Amino acid sequence: LSHYKENTQKYCLGSIFGYFLYNDLNIQPQITRDFIISSNHFYAFALLSFFGFFAYHKTKNLNFLSLYLIFLSIILEFFHLIIPNRGFEFSDLFGNLAGVIFVVIIYKVISRYA
Repeated sequence: LSHYKENTQKYCLGSIFGYFLYNDLNIQPQITRDFIISSNHFYAFALLSFFGFFAYHKTKNLNFLSLYLIFLSIILEFFHLIIPNRGFEFSDLFGNLAGVIFVVIIYKVISRYA
């Protein structure tokens, strides 16, 4: 896995977090170790989904919001096929989807028992 990270870092130009934390745009900070899915993508889409549900929790558009976030996570990852210096990875896609689905499940459990 470390060999994989070393090879992908040279193509990951433009990491704003790497610039602020390490003063290097080529380094992508890793929050936790990846396990089947990309943990960074999981955290990013879980946070995005949390903010979406927080903003729209009083509306009746939560099913639409859930579908929107799922399709957004898929479409944004597929854009990596055409964006220069980026690459499509299934672990990133599954991390995106897992982050959204995690928040959807948590929200449904909380709203059911609240």
